[in-house]
Amino acid sequence: MGMDVGVGGKVKVKPDMNVTPLVDVVLVLLIIFMVLAPVMTEAFNVRLPPKDDKDEQLDQVNDADKPLVLSVGDDGSVEVNTVALDRAELPERLRRMFNARPDNVLYLDGGDEAPYGAVLGAVDLARQGGAAPVVMITKKLE
Repeated sequence: MGMDVGVGGKVKVKPDMNVTPLVDVVLVLLIIFMVLAPVMTEAFNVRLPPKDDKDEQLDQVNDADKPLVLSVGDDGSVEVNTVALDRAELPERLRRMFNARPDNVLYLDGGDEAPYGAVLGAVDLARQGGAAPVVMITKKLE
């Protein structure tokens, strides 16, 4: 700020903005962006793993308007919307399916003769895959 000594000895404060630091900072940022611009436009190649048959089947049955049903068979086998899956791959497949849906609701259909431990193990794997809540189906779907 500058000061102005006026007539009669009164001192008036005259507000003047010093723009030199602002111009310095803007010029430094401009130089930084000019140096980094060619580096940021470089691309790199990504090699994605190929989709297997189960991924395509799950994509076909993963309609966001229809419920996602996890079925545990009498022998402990696991199916998601009638697509058979291994227990080891269940959490990852469910995580992918939930990413394409607005919610993470999973319906559980345990077989009448399915072992209790197999059903609870499937629920645990579904929770690891991001299912919340897991809803039990008490009547057969029609």
